[in-house]
Amino acid sequence: MSEFSSALDLFLQYLVVERRLAENTIKAYHSDLEFFFDFLQARDVTTLSRIQPEHIRAFFVNCHKRGISTRTNGRRLAALRTFFSFTAGSGLTGEDLLVNIAGPKIGKALPKALSIAEVDALLSLPARTTPLILRNHAMLHMLYATGIRVSELVELPVTACNLSSCHLRILGKGSKERMVPFNETTRDTIEEYLQRARPLILKGRQSRVLFVSNRGRAMSRGRFWQIIKEWARGAGINHPVSPHMLRHSFATHLLAGGADLRAVQMMLGHSDIATTQIYTHVDRSRLKSIHQRFHPRG
Repeated sequence: MSEFSSALDLFLQYLVVERRLAENTIKAYHSDLEFFFDFLQARDVTTLSRIQPEHIRAFFVNCHKRGISTRTNGRRLAALRTFFSFTAGSGLTGEDLLVNIAGPKIGKALPKALSIAEVDALLSLPARTTPLILRNHAMLHMLYATGIRVSELVELPVTACNLSSCHLRILGKGSKERMVPFNETTRDTIEEYLQRARPLILKGRQSRVLFVSNRGRAMSRGRFWQIIKEWARGAGINHPVSPHMLRHSFATHLLAGGADLRAVQMMLGHSDIATTQIYTHVDRSRLKSIHQRFHPRG
């Protein structure tokens, strides 16, 4: 095993055991570091001690020439920062090589949210109901009512949903637990799914997850994405709709209605309130309306 491979294995264990990062983040960091090591080995750099800051700069120049997006390069730099901080702290390398290397500037795009009317259309139950339609209807209601991530939704255990008190117990990124409330309409939708649909989908099988697939297991995120696209078309929404857009809509609509930013941060499971602040944008028409309503010369 090469020195790079050995250090990478130790680093991945550190991410799992100590940092407790999400599986997708770990996979992305793994891929980014392997890409970086391949770049080094093509230039006859095969040990950690031979890596210099100029190698890292050359790596990102190469990424830029290859048309890699600024956002992807930002993630790659984050992976390298975490890796070299780990190797320096573990004594595998000397000083942290990335201390004086600045990251690419990434503009924050405003999240896209559905209008209230579009949400109402999306959450309407079709005239024809089947067990799968009731399941999909319940999942959409839960996603908008709580703003949880799609990965949290599809893996949601039955035991995490408390219908008597209308709240979810979510184990999110970094194994951090949070409590998220939902409304009575969503509770009624979930109860209908549990009584009329879930037993028919399971056909006598047992499952720990709340929303089950035809096979009695958790649904994939890709499959739920397809479901949302199908429902959006059926609701007459003529632009792309994604699971994450419902999470955006949840946060945007709460804050537009006057919700406390820190409360929304807790419900979304953001570790940094700066991540939540992106939802505090308001559109120009609403700003104009507020100005006309409250300015003395409006």
